[in-house]
Amino acid sequence: MRSATSRLSLMMFLQYAVWGAWLPLAGRYLSASTAEGGLGFTGGEIGLILGLAGSIGAVASPFIAGQLADRRFSTERFLAFLLAVGGFIKWVTALQTEYQPWLLLSIAYSVVYMPTLALSNSMAFANLPNPAAQFPRVRVWGTIGWIVVSWVFPMIYLQTDLRLQAMPPFLVGPELSGVTSRLADSLRFSAIISWGYAIFCLFLPHTPPRREGVEPLAVAKAFRLLRQPAFAVLVAASLPISIIHQIYFIQTPPFLSYLGLLDSQIGPAMTIGQFSEIAIMAVLGLMLTRLGFRTVITIGALAYFIRYAIWSTTGLPVELMVGSQALHGICYACFFAAAYIYTDKVASPDVRHSAQTVFGILILGGGPVLGGILSGVLQDRYMTAAGVDFASLWRVVSLIGLGTAIFFFAFFRERKSADGSPAGG
Repeated sequence: MRSATSRLSLMMFLQYAVWGAWLPLAGRYLSASTAEGGLGFTGGEIGLILGLAGSIGAVASPFIAGQLADRRFSTERFLAFLLAVGGFIKWVTALQTEYQPWLLLSIAYSVVYMPTLALSNSMAFANLPNPAAQFPRVRVWGTIGWIVVSWVFPMIYLQTDLRLQAMPPFLVGPELSGVTSRLADSLRFSAIISWGYAIFCLFLPHTPPRREGVEPLAVAKAFRLLRQPAFAVLVAASLPISIIHQIYFIQTPPFLSYLGLLDSQIGPAMTIGQFSEIAIMAVLGLMLTRLGFRTVITIGALAYFIRYAIWSTTGLPVELMVGSQALHGICYACFFAAAYIYTDKVASPDVRHSAQTVFGILILGGGPVLGGILSGVLQDRYMTAAGVDFASLWRVVSLIGLGTAIFFFAFFRERKSADGSPAGG
């Protein structure tokens, strides 16, 4: 089992390295003017590329991952196929400079990549004897993967003569010429990682499909989890949180540029949130045992509110603005990682793949497309002659987080087992 756990940890490392290689830099590259070396897309266009595209993939995910992985193909081989195709699409995307090809290729990529998020989760849950206790320790390697690629890429492609400094990203150096245009190489970097991950998938624990005892439409049974009041409340709260989570990835890169960070510093600076996520994920199992899902998930929602409230306050030191990204680890671990664990807890074994992807429809489907739209609307609404009024934009986003935290804490209730421990649903 130690060998299996190690392989699952490396799987998570690669799963999020593929994503982290390009996503933190996409907002800056797409929004920067062509004179700077970016693509000069509008806020609405960026919202569709980073929102609608991902949503289409998430909506298709239950039928791609759920039906095929649950019932027809082994999870590890299906993962390998999706990642190999995704790497090819991402490489081709790096060559594009026009909006329509970017949008279409982004949609195609999301259709093959989004199912891998749910499949990697279900692969871990299927091969860990005690998922509630062990999953956070395995999943934390995904965070480490995100951090590593966020640092390695600028050090290889964007900077020279690196030196140490006290402030994140700690290792910095003069930027190479045409640094903004070089951000396109992050897509090629992601493609290379994706191909390596595809090969590694063939060495993961064999996880065969369930040909017996599985309903013909596992997705339909997974959707019936919504009949459980607690799960329905979790789903209802996840939608607005996923909206403001998406806005983070769209607006934070240009926001950090607005604060004065160099393009080569944006990715590493955003990993402050991942460092704190490691710490929270390490104790998430204990938090869930001691505090329960209701309190932990509420803490996650409140962390979104506090972070965006800080960003909406003008006159604060840049160091505080950048450092407050440490709250991102609490946001993700306490809300989304806990929600994934709760979903696995309440789903029956034959539809756990599908239950994860059904939940993914909301946080990776409905949330991103609405987040992309709202991001574009807020950017246009608060655009001034001097640029985006980020204080007003983040104020609106923070209030969404506060309202969601209040709603979830007020209405989510866990059933208790005979010994008084949480029993879900």
